[in-house]
Amino acid sequence: MTPVAEAQPPSPSPLGEAVARVGDRWALLLVHALLAGPRRFNDLQKDVPGIAPNVLTQRLRHLEREGVLVSTPYSQRPRRVVYELTGAGQELAGALRLLAQWGAGAGRSDDAEPLRHPACGTALEARWWCPTCARVVDDDDVGDEGVIHL
Repeated sequence: MTPVAEAQPPSPSPLGEAVARVGDRWALLLVHALLAGPRRFNDLQKDVPGIAPNVLTQRLRHLEREGVLVSTPYSQRPRRVVYELTGAGQELAGALRLLAQWGAGAGRSDDAEPLRHPACGTALEARWWCPTCARVVDDDDVGDEGVIHL
């Protein structure tokens, strides 16, 4: 009898990896709150309305395991920590801006205000930029697999 080769699970996509790391509602709201700087547990509870303390604890631990934030003790008895984004966590600022822009898009919500340029008040538009080619890359130039076709 010929041995049957086991099917290899498909390798996760970059988007799948990102969603696994920070893809739930609370994680993204916590990252957004931490973009303003280090925060304590109670500060984060105020900054992220509606999050239960046990959920906050779980998400903070998950984000720390994923390398998105670090906790630094400021008191040993009782043990208390301050939370701060790592460099990887700071890099999420651009993705959060894109999500906010999408959330403020046409037909989404009358209350959502788009991001605006402080100098002139115009609503901002996100564009992909290729530093090698020194040009804006349009959606038409991006293939199905996220590969740019020029």
